[in-house]
Amino acid sequence: MTIHEQFDSYRTMYVARGGRGKLAPGQFDRIAKALSDPRRFALLETIAAAAECPVEKLCRDFPISKATVSHHLRELVQAGLVESERDGQYKHCHVRRDVLNAYAAELMKRVGTKRSTVS
Repeated sequence: MTIHEQFDSYRTMYVARGGRGKLAPGQFDRIAKALSDPRRFALLETIAAAAECPVEKLCRDFPISKATVSHHLRELVQAGLVESERDGQYKHCHVRRDVLNAYAAELMKRVGTKRSTVS
């Protein structure tokens, strides 16, 4: 698999039968990049606090334009952290906790098992 193919995959997780989900190739980096923006992280926290979060609420609660909210939501959706559903003219978002849990597990696997030697 080439690097180009790795980051073009829209599949976010692989789930073995009866097992825990595992992130798709390139997904860890995509999520880390999405979470590196403080506004995106704040949007994710707000969405996670509600079972379903209407986009209109995000537009009201954050002092940024609708276009900027839309851009940040698109990044979170592409990272696989958020799903949005349209209900007529309204959109509702919710956090994909399975992806978030798989990301946390992968993060701990990469950095959590090594002890720091810095004093």
